[in-house]
Amino acid sequence: QVQLVESGGGLVQAGGSLRLSCAASGSIFSINAMGWYRQAPGKQRELVAAITSGGSINYADSVKGRFTISRDNAKNTVYLQMNSLKPEDTAVYYCSAHAVLAGSLLRGDYWGQGTQVTVSS
Repeated sequence: QVQLVESGGGLVQAGGSLRLSCAASGSIFSINAMGWYRQAPGKQRELVAAITSGGSINYADSVKGRFTISRDNAKNTVYLQMNSLKPEDTAVYYCSAHAVLAGSLLRGDYWGQGTQVTVSS
């Protein structure tokens, strides 16, 4: 129904930068919030940043001032620019979207497959 495809993860040294992208496709009527979550080994999945269709943004305290979320509504794509990366940012990063399906107008939360971000010290 809705597919989310992430790209841009990888290995980077501390202090470096990465940019994640996530494109949504499928039977989409509209997408409300889109966001990024991350899960480190042995830890729970946590919100990194989220953005609504109107542009309201929320960041986790741990990434404020270093990460920037943005969105292209016409392309149903969300980005996460990550600067000044730290080893503690190492995790699998997941894209999420709260979407309304075309036709049925049913709402649902959808997830990408995840992309690994590894920050070496």
